[in-house]
Order: sequence, then structure tokens, then C-alpha cells
Amino acid sequence: MSDVIEQKCISKGVKLTDQRKIIAKVISESKMEYGDSDHPDVDEIYNRVSKIDPKISIATVYRTVKLFEEVGILTKHDFKGGKARYEPIFESHHDHLIDVKTGEIIEFVDNEIETLQKKVAEKYGYDLIDHKLELYGVKKKPQ
Repeated sequence: MSDVIEQKCISKGVKLTDQRKIIAKVISESKMEYGDSDHPDVDEIYNRVSKIDPKISIATVYRTVKLFEEVGILTKHDFKGGKARYEPIFESHHDHLIDVKTGEIIEFVDNEIETLQKKVAEKYGYDLIDHKLELYGVKKKPQ
């Protein structure tokens, strides 16, 4: 998957230093290593990067993440709870369900919700071009 981020960088004219390659690798492999609920913040990315190359500073990680976001490689999520979290844009569309107690993030696609959103836009005379849905909750206790 890191090859995809690298290819996007090349196609967008982003110079790929060795440090940026490591950061891209860590971001792209985060879901494989940490599961689908992983949307790391910059501190988490930095901690993972520093295990590979301790010479990469947190400032370099911040600058690289910001650059990747600006050129359309990463998307930033401002889920409730403070820190901005990131994920690669090349993933297919999905919405998020966030557990407010644990911070777990569940990605999902629901065709009924997608259809309803289009109907709402049409009702008000709009063509839906994009949307972002975040649901917040707490896990029910088993009965």
C-alpha cells in the first residue's frame, strides 16, 4: 500500500525523501498492523516512525503529514476528543462510528444511509457531491 502513497506523491510532484518514504510507509501500513479502527494522530505516527528511524523529528512528521494532506494524499478527521486523526484518501468511501469511551473507530458503509442522503439533497433541490458522516456512541452491554 505504501507504493500507492509513493505513486500519488510522484504524480503530484511531491519530492520523496527517505524520511517521507518512511512516514508514508508507517501511515499506509497502520491499518494492517493496528486494525481498521486505526486513524493515527501525529503523535502516534511519530512514535511508530521513530521505531524505524529515531533521527526523524516530530517536526518532520508534522510537516510531512500537513504536506500529504494539502496535496490530497491524506484526509484529516477532527473526531470529538481533541487530536486530529489521519487516513489515506485512496480508500473507498466510508462513514465512521466512534466509541466515545474507548476511542475505537468503526468504518462502515450503509446503502440505506447513502440513499437517504441523496434523497434529502434532492428534496432541497441539490445534487449531492460529497458528505461526511460521524456517529458517536457507547457500546451496549450484553444482556
